[in-house]
Amino acid sequence: MNICRSMLLFLTLVLAGAAQAAGDVLLIESIKSAPQVNTPRNGLTMDQVRQQYGEPASTVAAVGEPPISRWEYTGFSVFFENNLVLHSVIQHPVNN
Repeated sequence: MNICRSMLLFLTLVLAGAAQAAGDVLLIESIKSAPQVNTPRNGLTMDQVRQQYGEPASTVAAVGEPPISRWEYTGFSVFFENNLVLHSVIQHPVNN
C-alpha cells in the first residue's frame, strides 16, 4: 500500500513539474516573438522625450518623494523622476 502511495505522489509531482515547465516555455516564446518597441532611454529629459516621441496620450501627476510621474504613449509608459526618464515599460495586451 505504501508503494502505491509513493508512486502516486511521485507521478503527481512529475506531472506538476512538467506543466510548469511547459508554461515557462510558452512565456519565453511569446516574449521572443513580441515586436520590438522603441522606448525612451533612461536619463532623457521630459523635453527630449517630447521632441522624439511627441505629446503623450495622457499624463499622471507626480507623487512621492522623489516625485515620480508617468506619461502614457500608445504601446508604452514612461516613468520620470523629477524631469528625467527613470524607466520605460512596454504595455502588453491582456489575453482573456
